Amino acid sequence: MPAPLPIDRVYREESSRILATLIRLVGDFDLAEEVMHDAFAAALEQWPGHGLPENPRAWLVSTARHKAIDRLRRDIRFRAKQEELARWAAEPAWQDAPEDVGHSDSVAVADDRLRLIFTCCHPALALEAQLALTLRTLGGLTTEEIARAFLVPVATMAQRLVRAKQKIRTAGIPYRVPPADQLEERVEAVLSALYLVFNEGYAATSGPELLRPDLCAEAIRLARIVVSLMPGRPEASGLLALMLLHDARRAARVSTNGELVRLELQDRRLWNRDQMGEGIALTESALKKGGPGSYALQAAIAALHAEAADAAATDWRQIVELYGELCARYPSPVAELNRAAAVGEAYGAAEGLRLLDDLDRRGELARYHLLFAARARFLARLGRKSEAAAEWERARDLATNAAERRFIEREIASAGPPHEAPNSYTAK
Repeated sequence: MPAPLPIDRVYREESSRILATLIRLVGDFDLAEEVMHDAFAAALEQWPGHGLPENPRAWLVSTARHKAIDRLRRDIRFRAKQEELARWAAEPAWQDAPEDVGHSDSVAVADDRLRLIFTCCHPALALEAQLALTLRTLGGLTTEEIARAFLVPVATMAQRLVRAKQKIRTAGIPYRVPPADQLEERVEAVLSALYLVFNEGYAATSGPELLRPDLCAEAIRLARIVVSLMPGRPEASGLLALMLLHDARRAARVSTNGELVRLELQDRRLWNRDQMGEGIALTESALKKGGPGSYALQAAIAALHAEAADAAATDWRQIVELYGELCARYPSPVAELNRAAAVGEAYGAAEGLRLLDDLDRRGELARYHLLFAARARFLARLGRKSEAAAEWERARDLATNAAERRFIEREIASAGPPHEAPNSYTAK
């Protein structure tokens, strides 16, 4: 019997690129998604008998394009679409789009995925719709996963995605990276979308594995292009720095058997020091270019972790100050959670727990498992073992990633959570 073909791997690594190319070709998000899935279904039927194509992506894009043409030929509006069909048939489907030149720094942009993210982040769409559509198309998340990320019902998110696609179609939003004079109005949303894609790779919403390195690599690659398009924008550099600093720890974050490893227990020899060096340099540059933005502040915090020789050498008091500035400038309950965790390290578990209790009472993070994981650690450190166990169980019930759930189960099964840094588990 022949060995199974790696269709799952091809889907994981190539689907976002295939979908972006198909959206360019057919000009319709829903049709592109449908025919892409049809092409993968055809691959499941044909590849086992014929073997893996020399260029699987090219095969899938071409197959999907032919299926789109077949669908259109069956459509009663076929005659009105003949000119469009001719264009589809003539265009080389598997290649990236031709280059766009004309940005202020003469950077050539020839990337369907970058075009896709700028299309998703058009200012005609609401910000929540921009981010959700990017996670759907570029990140490959399901509607259920995106709904969990935004803490809204699945039906609400499904309607939001449908309306966003309809808006792009009816408004004739062009599928391209905008010219230089229009970049500014979209860059904030693009950076937010890239950060969400990176975070999904850094700590997957669901599934058996904690990491999705393909998404992290894709977000970093696209962030580099955005930095090249807007070299004077410090927040773009700050985001790239933050991604590089977090991703540099990837090899140490998961054990050889796929289990999550806390920050203070990671083997720092596995950290990518070259990548950290680049991230630190970008952080310093971003901080010097004006008032620190959200990503630059978070990168500065990550840089302090990177620069510490070991966990004990971490400058927690400076981290508390940076989180304080982040919360003052860009308030969010997750930033407050991270600050509370840092306060517990710098000034004691009782003070950290007091801040976490305030957050818990407010209810904004009632569905966020990391709040309860942090409370469990502080409670255990203060000797309140039974309360800590209850908080671990709350965290377990809310966690949707299998690796995180296994980590929490080990904590529940242990005699009591060890003395450790609660912030180290706050993956995002």
